[in-house]
Amino acid sequence: MGFLYSILIGGIAGYIASRLMDSHNSALVNIILGIVGGFVGGFVARKLGNDPDNDGLFMNLLIAVGGAVLLIFVGRLL
Repeated sequence: MGFLYSILIGGIAGYIASRLMDSHNSALVNIILGIVGGFVGGFVARKLGNDPDNDGLFMNLLIAVGGAVLLIFVGRLL
């Protein structure tokens, strides 16, 4: 169930991030960006003292969107 949850949240987060950053990616790229963004966002949140594992769905989505936006931003810099 955790894998399906990650794909669902990743897809939603990737879509939101691509719209915020005006990036036109395919659905598969949005899902990958959202999943990896969730890991990046979770890492940053832990470094800032927050525990995303105990947060709810909405907070996990926000963390994943933030991580995906960060990935898109870094990708544009390269």
